[in-house]
Amino acid sequence: MTATAGSKSTRAIATRELILSAAERLFAEQGVFAISNRQVSEAAGQGNNAAVGYHFGTKNDLILAIVNKHSLKIEETRAKVLQDVEGSTDIRAWITCLVRPSTVHMAELGTPSWFARFNAQVATDPTLRVLAYQETERVSPSLTPMVRGLGEALAYLPADIRTARGSMGRLLMTHMCAERELQLANDGAAEATSWDDFGTDLIDAMVGMWTAPVTR
Repeated sequence: MTATAGSKSTRAIATRELILSAAERLFAEQGVFAISNRQVSEAAGQGNNAAVGYHFGTKNDLILAIVNKHSLKIEETRAKVLQDVEGSTDIRAWITCLVRPSTVHMAELGTPSWFARFNAQVATDPTLRVLAYQETERVSPSLTPMVRGLGEALAYLPADIRTARGSMGRLLMTHMCAERELQLANDGAAEATSWDDFGTDLIDAMVGMWTAPVTR
């Protein structure tokens, strides 16, 4: 590679990162459908309003690139945690494997961050939610055995109860992380509780929900 080609490649990578960061912030704060590719390009300091299309393609491609960026980091932690819980029947161990990698990643992002709120915005749209989950699954090989292990630990529950509580758990995790991130970004009111402690509280709540008696 020539020096000129190398410089162009470096600039392209830097531009992509600027666009990803700008898009994540705007989508998190204002919603995915309220923001155009042109607005993202402008917020990223790009004179060419077609920069998003050039570097990523469609808005959905841009959203998946944000998901990919964070999922790869979360996967690194989850893969390590999974090694410690494989073969276990302890429900708390499996829920910890689900929750802790995400809260560790949120702590690493620092304040302010936008990923939790971005996730919450994506989760409100059925189509985007499916696309985001498929992308996460594609780059996170530990996710499938983690979900399977939790399912096996909860096999005593009726199938419809597992499905319902799985949806409840996803909503709880997604929106409580987003709420904490928002509080930190606004006034730091959540600083008294670390992401580590918040993760423990979330694990406690989800264990309680999963193990609650079935009364119908």
